[in-house]
Amino acid sequence: MEIFVEVQHIDLLAARMQMALSLGWHIILACFGVGMPAIMLLTEWRGHRTGDPNYGLLARRWAKVMGVLFAVGAVSGTILSFEMGLLWPGLMGVYGEVIGLPFTLEGIAFFIEAIFLGIYLYAWDRLPPKVHMLTGIPVLVAGVASAFFVVTANAWMQQPTGFDAENGRIISVDPWAAMFNPATPPQTTHMILAAFMVAGFGMASVYAVAMLRGRRDRYHQLGFLLPFAVAAAITPVQIGVGDWAAHFVAENQPVKLAAMEGIFETQEGAPLHVGGVVIDGEMQYALEIPNGLSLLAYFDPNAEVMGLNDVPENLRPPVNVVHLAFQAMVGAGFALLGLSVWFAVAWKRRKEVPRSRWFLRAAAFSGLLAVLALEAGWVVTEVGRQPWIVYGELLTRDAVNPAPGLFYGFILVSVVYAVLTVATIYVLRRLAKDQPVPIAPQESDVINYKIT
Repeated sequence: MEIFVEVQHIDLLAARMQMALSLGWHIILACFGVGMPAIMLLTEWRGHRTGDPNYGLLARRWAKVMGVLFAVGAVSGTILSFEMGLLWPGLMGVYGEVIGLPFTLEGIAFFIEAIFLGIYLYAWDRLPPKVHMLTGIPVLVAGVASAFFVVTANAWMQQPTGFDAENGRIISVDPWAAMFNPATPPQTTHMILAAFMVAGFGMASVYAVAMLRGRRDRYHQLGFLLPFAVAAAITPVQIGVGDWAAHFVAENQPVKLAAMEGIFETQEGAPLHVGGVVIDGEMQYALEIPNGLSLLAYFDPNAEVMGLNDVPENLRPPVNVVHLAFQAMVGAGFALLGLSVWFAVAWKRRKEVPRSRWFLRAAAFSGLLAVLALEAGWVVTEVGRQPWIVYGELLTRDAVNPAPGLFYGFILVSVVYAVLTVATIYVLRRLAKDQPVPIAPQESDVINYKIT
């Protein structure tokens, strides 16, 4: 019996690790599918308006990259769709009719995006320029819609609504109420803005590296400025949305909030922890801001915050994982905000990129920072909900496939993603070597850029 229980535990762990790997890998590509079309279309539009052919070169280059990322993302997305049924039959078998609607709508959005992306890529020199640009709009809309529909399903897992249960059976299903559950507004907004930040900072970081290597022509300057400006403008808005999402967690998932901050004792005027790690049930090595958590979470410095000790130990999420991920997300977000402010101040004063090489070095890492914030945020969202797969309704251990051997599936999927990673990097590097010829602008069009 003990051996059987241990095997069950290993398979549950393997299923969770496989899902984490698949989601963590796919979500990066999905972000580019959401944010990159908008930046690409903005660039093409600027080209039509200004007549500067460098914009067209950038738009064509980014369209090719997006085609590669979309193709690879389709593979990882297909893997994910199979994993939902194979790994978690206890979830899909019971609640499939409740959350099936957003997955269906996401599939429709995916096909629309695929069709119009094909037209956009194929029709560069086969349609009038403005008509060609219009074919990219459905790619943008469908990409954002696809992300919205998928995240509504995850939001439902945080705040399940749209059904009644009777004797263990699901009755009175309302798929629309399930999709537009209370967690949908903050979670979908937070995710879509994060996608634009990952795409913008990720694209800009490539050109920041190029400029550090001496490629300071107009083509590379525009390649940096356009995506970076979009991401920088979104960053302060995202931090505000993140505060909204945190307030929602405080009101609806107090156990997750306690794990995020490492609060064990229910208390009034709870402190805000900056850094730190939980050792033997206590937060240690953290900078404490008195009454900070109560003030931020409830707008009242003396508000009561529930501690983890009020929850049975088997119903608590792994505190250190959630707390450290939350700290990483917030730290990365504010680092990107600081970089965005640096850029905005310099641009307002001189209409140019900051001259310091330190700025370019930081900008070169901004893509990785955005990805770190994204992944850490999803760790907080998903691990902070544990041990529930459907919050308050279904435990993760009760939803996993009871068949043995899930660990071997995890190994196989890990190999697949390793191959996909190597292949994707190889193709993108080949595209990067096919350098377009930068077109020299008129003197009046040159962006004044100096590195000191």
